[in-house]
Amino acid sequence: MTDTTAPPAAPGTPPASPPPAAASSPAGRRQPRNRLRLLLVFAVLIGAVVFLLVEGLGSSLDYFDTVDQALAHKASVGTSTIRLEGTVVQGTIQRTAAGTDFTMSGANGATVVVHNTGSPPELFQTSIPVVVDGHFTSPSSRLFLSDQIEVKHSATYVAAHPTRVKSKTGKSVT
Repeated sequence: MTDTTAPPAAPGTPPASPPPAAASSPAGRRQPRNRLRLLLVFAVLIGAVVFLLVEGLGSSLDYFDTVDQALAHKASVGTSTIRLEGTVVQGTIQRTAAGTDFTMSGANGATVVVHNTGSPPELFQTSIPVVVDGHFTSPSSRLFLSDQIEVKHSATYVAAHPTRVKSKTGKSVT
């Protein structure tokens, strides 16, 4: 029969070290826990970046309803603040003490009367597309109260419609 015990250590030598730790020891369990924590941190960071992108891009987009769209779903719009786009109907601009009243039309001929408080932009005139910020006076009304008018134009707008845009002297741009 063979002896399985280790021979005694020689005098003056340190005792033998224990065998290396098995995979079931606490040191072996740390590696999967660290990976799990790292994955969790990356998941939270990726979620935060996605949230910030969605919020940032969503708030930078500026939507508006056309006159036709707003009238089609006016019951759901109610009196909430929206941005409304349409073309200023010729001959309807009336300057008031508080601002300007005018009528806007949609592509299908639907119209909305706009009561705007404040000064309209310099390029504001009939037959041009505008966007107004405001709300309907009631869910069944076609009166739109606005506090801001934005003239929709670009460099190509002036080239395509030189008679619609007037200089500060009142002459058409040619």
